[in-house]
Amino acid sequence: MNAPFPDPAAPPGIVNGLSVDVEDWFQVGAFENVIDRGEWDSIKTRVEDNVYRVIDLFAEADVCATFFTLGWVAKRHPNMIRRIVDAGHEIASHGYDHARVFTFSRREFGEDIRKAREIIEDCAGVRVTGYRAPSFSIDGRTPWAFAELAEQGYAYSSSVAPVVHDHYGWPEAPRFAFRPLPWSSLIEIPVTTAILGGRRVAAGGGGFFRVLPYGFSRWAIRQVNRTEGRPAVFYFHPWEVDPDQPRVGHAPLRSRFRHYTGLAKMAGKLRELVHEFRWGRMDLVAHREAARAGDLVLPELPTATEAVE
Repeated sequence: MNAPFPDPAAPPGIVNGLSVDVEDWFQVGAFENVIDRGEWDSIKTRVEDNVYRVIDLFAEADVCATFFTLGWVAKRHPNMIRRIVDAGHEIASHGYDHARVFTFSRREFGEDIRKAREIIEDCAGVRVTGYRAPSFSIDGRTPWAFAELAEQGYAYSSSVAPVVHDHYGWPEAPRFAFRPLPWSSLIEIPVTTAILGGRRVAAGGGGFFRVLPYGFSRWAIRQVNRTEGRPAVFYFHPWEVDPDQPRVGHAPLRSRFRHYTGLAKMAGKLRELVHEFRWGRMDLVAHREAARAGDLVLPELPTATEAVE
């Protein structure tokens, strides 16, 4: 049974950020060393049907979200992009082909986000103002990425996971929205973490949402909303509502566990989540959080003229 909508104990006015990282099942970080990019065009895509399932699920709860989309996917599925926009959702950039930011020089990163944005905007017919790095790969190695995003006119990013993790993470970063550059209005909105036993724990969705009991996510979002008085940022992928997707038997055991566990229950858990809490697009969250971000900036970041090549 779905929980009441919305959480009656949530502080009035808090709207959590709901987001979808639009990539296909074979483009994920878990398989990046076993499925070569050169094979992608020969693999049958499943992303379009999965995105339509997600759009329908959101429509049931009357919520809007942000779809951070790969340029590679948008180029091959322009009708899907238009349908996302027509349904009232925000379309944003996830880069071109899911290469992590720390694999680029600044110049290469700039070319990647420019290429992806041009493709997505051409398909969508609307301006793209938001960006999420593949695998939350803006971290202490790539602070210049914020300068590049700002100079290309992005309004916000949601690219930082402020935790320790073997796959990603920038544990020194703030937990909530901040301005990474003192000379720019660009806002960074990290994915949600909670405090458990005095330590930060990842609680913003993805594999954690599939693997752990739903009660963990409920507890974490309530902590962020009620105790911190801040919006949560939740994300997942279209392939996570697709239990019939192909199995990659030669992938490492840990990768298979992370990718396939909980797929059959994912849609049901999502329905409960979107009915229980207040949700909105990430551009709405960015707009509301901009004033609260204030003068909180990360130290020792490069200025606009300190381009790292």
